[in-house]
Amino acid sequence: MARDEQLKHRWDEVQKKLSHQFADGELMELDAIIYLIGVQELGQLHRRYKKDHKLDLMHIAICTLLEPYGYYEFEFYDDDGWPHFKTKEQLPNLKSGEQSVLMKEAIVNYFLQKEYIS
Repeated sequence: MARDEQLKHRWDEVQKKLSHQFADGELMELDAIIYLIGVQELGQLHRRYKKDHKLDLMHIAICTLLEPYGYYEFEFYDDDGWPHFKTKEQLPNLKSGEQSVLMKEAIVNYFLQKEYIS
């Protein structure tokens, strides 16, 4: 199976599995999945978040997802348990579609590592 086909297949698997588990089967979009990863990484699952915290959660997810690519590095947890990252390398200028592919690939790799998919 070609790399692009494999990514598409695995992305579909992640999207369907998460949608079934968290959205009553309604297909979750990329941003919603990034948000879920942020909540998972923060570890404060049974809490309501204000709008500005939702953006922070997405930032946590993006840093976590792109850390293996060398763009971010975990630094520390603050007193409230929120992780902080430092930028190691600036992200390249990518077109919207390229950004989407990078994030989908990073999400697939994240869930492969967590053994949520195979």
